[in-house]
Amino acid sequence: MKIVILTQYFYPETGAPQNRLLELSQMFTDLGWKVKVVTALPNYPKGKIFAEYSGLLRKREKISGIDVERYWLYASNQPRSLPRIVSMLSISFTSLFSVSSVRKFRPDYIFAESPPLTLALSGLVLARSCGAKLLMNVSDIWPLSAKELGSVSDGKLYRAIESLEKYLYRNAFMCTGQSEEIVDHLRKSGAKRQYLFRNGVDVKRFAGLKKPEGLSSGKMRIIYAGLLGVAQKISVIAEGIDFTELGCEFHIYGEGAERIAIQDLVSRHPERGVFLHDPVPREKVPALLSEFDCALIPLVRNIYGAVPSKIYEAMSAGLPILFSGSGEGAAIVSSRNVGLVNPPGDLNALSGNIRKLIDDARLLKQLSENCTATANKEFDRNKIIPEFAEELKKYLHEQ
Repeated sequence: MKIVILTQYFYPETGAPQNRLLELSQMFTDLGWKVKVVTALPNYPKGKIFAEYSGLLRKREKISGIDVERYWLYASNQPRSLPRIVSMLSISFTSLFSVSSVRKFRPDYIFAESPPLTLALSGLVLARSCGAKLLMNVSDIWPLSAKELGSVSDGKLYRAIESLEKYLYRNAFMCTGQSEEIVDHLRKSGAKRQYLFRNGVDVKRFAGLKKPEGLSSGKMRIIYAGLLGVAQKISVIAEGIDFTELGCEFHIYGEGAERIAIQDLVSRHPERGVFLHDPVPREKVPALLSEFDCALIPLVRNIYGAVPSKIYEAMSAGLPILFSGSGEGAAIVSSRNVGLVNPPGDLNALSGNIRKLIDDARLLKQLSENCTATANKEFDRNKIIPEFAEELKKYLHEQ
């Protein structure tokens, strides 16, 4: 069995999609599949191609024994829509230059990561050129999520992109979604086959970590590790809550469009208990999380279908989750009793939840135990990915 993973984002970049797709490629390899990755020159999250790849149009390399083929793109992390669209279009175009090597590889499946939606169109072209089946993995419903975040307004452009979206769903061999809401959307939008493919977490990476009894340093230490972007609005939380007054610390690790604003806030108000750090490499995330007492995961508004991957890593590390948002992510946290939820943007309610965890050691301990148990039982990639591979085997000889 052979599979090509087509994605804009991949290791050594940092981030949830990068980690997930690296582990997907590694686990498929361990299951006996031959794997090839077609991706962009690494540039995320700073929006600048990494120095060791600068000036290249194409780069072939091996990562963990996996063949990786990289292509140039217009790199940008600007919040404005136009540079981001140009970036997506550029990798969607340049990735098509992989057609000869993909044909030579002769894959059974091409697994195209969306967004960007246009990259899935490239995946369809590549699949048809070599007789492979297109698997369209939908991590966010685009363009709906872009409209909900205000990046795209309803109009002719939006309807044109929506038409492309539904065309791809109808023409993909299978559409996979990382949430129940996405799978429901795929079904209603005409996808022939739908499959719930949760992002999950490799729980083996967190095995053996020991969390201290009680608070890690005498006072509660809260962590946010991830993208500092418009969907999270960490700057609003950092400015709106005096963490020192609450008796805790808020530690932020990451890069993104909001980093400068957060940096400015920390320099102006060092007394508020907010600390900004550089992002850490994937290999150090488990040990880093184990140093904290709980994880803050915000979404400024409900993005239909979105479930932040940080939920699963926090669970595996035994970190109770302060989820500031709504939608399926909030439902997972509440229904599994792995944290506390407040409405998006409600800083008073968030502060109240922080106080609950500070004041109730038994609650903190119970939530931590629930986190680890739930990650092992429901969201372990060591179970999720082999089950997906077995599902794909059923269709190997189907047209």
